[in-house]
Amino acid sequence: MKDLIGIAVFAAVIGVLTLAVDSGVWLTFIMLTLYGALLAQAWNLLGGFGGQFSFGHAVFFGTGAYVQAMAQLQGGLNAWVALLLAVVAAAAVGAFIGALAFRYGLKGSYFALVTLAFAEVFRIIAVSVDFTGGGVGLMLPLSESVANLQFGSRKGYIALMLGFVVAALLVTAWLRHSRFGARLQAVRDNEDAARAVGVNPFTTKLGATVLSGGFTGAAGAFYVQVFQYIDPGIAFGPHVSVEALVAAIVGGMGTLWGPVLGALVLHALADVTRNLFGALPGINLVIYGVVLVLIVMFMPRGIAGLWNQWKQRRS
Repeated sequence: MKDLIGIAVFAAVIGVLTLAVDSGVWLTFIMLTLYGALLAQAWNLLGGFGGQFSFGHAVFFGTGAYVQAMAQLQGGLNAWVALLLAVVAAAAVGAFIGALAFRYGLKGSYFALVTLAFAEVFRIIAVSVDFTGGGVGLMLPLSESVANLQFGSRKGYIALMLGFVVAALLVTAWLRHSRFGARLQAVRDNEDAARAVGVNPFTTKLGATVLSGGFTGAAGAFYVQVFQYIDPGIAFGPHVSVEALVAAIVGGMGTLWGPVLGALVLHALADVTRNLFGALPGINLVIYGVVLVLIVMFMPRGIAGLWNQWKQRRS
């Protein structure tokens, strides 16, 4: 109940801020922070609760982005239908990769390398075939309307992304208190011990991969609708994977609010860095790396973990 109240308050605060603010800069900041929170929360479902570190979450992001674009451009489907297909397709890719990796007992660094390899394979395929636009990519035509999922204001996109983030938070809250979540955390802590008490690690980890892939695909579909363009480098490049895992680790893995806090901190740092250094290529990845090293050294449980420690000391 406490988690549900917190999620409701979070949604209300973001909603009020969105309605009260008219500055395009601040609306863009809120939108991109929510976008980063969705990526981080999706990664957290698999990496934080399942203990399966992924270095290639861009494979799910890119799948969702390309399905969203191709379903409209080549399939002639409505954008909302395309969004549903994008989520399903990314979840299906998660099921395929998870089944392949977990079937052969890959975990830890091996699973991380498998996801990274699949992201690169998908990037090469997207560059090589015609229906993805090759290296040029795909561009959606501008047609602003709710039916086309193209809003005339950032406020519409914020409302859409807020819905995704709230859904991800609700799933995370469910994981914290459900039997499936308990099985998933048992597999994370000690897979052999979990198997000994009747938990099936394969199906448990596979379910987490499907959930994580679906939410990441939703972020990819959102990206296409906002920027109306996607290419292989954006879709399957390292930036998305890095942002997802760094925000989750900085905020606190295996927690409800850690990924949201991590996304807020990273996007605030990105804006400050952009104002100080301009559009210096790669500076955001450098900042992410420095922040990640500092967090691992001094706050291994992330910002949320530091908050929990303070509450324990106070009590």
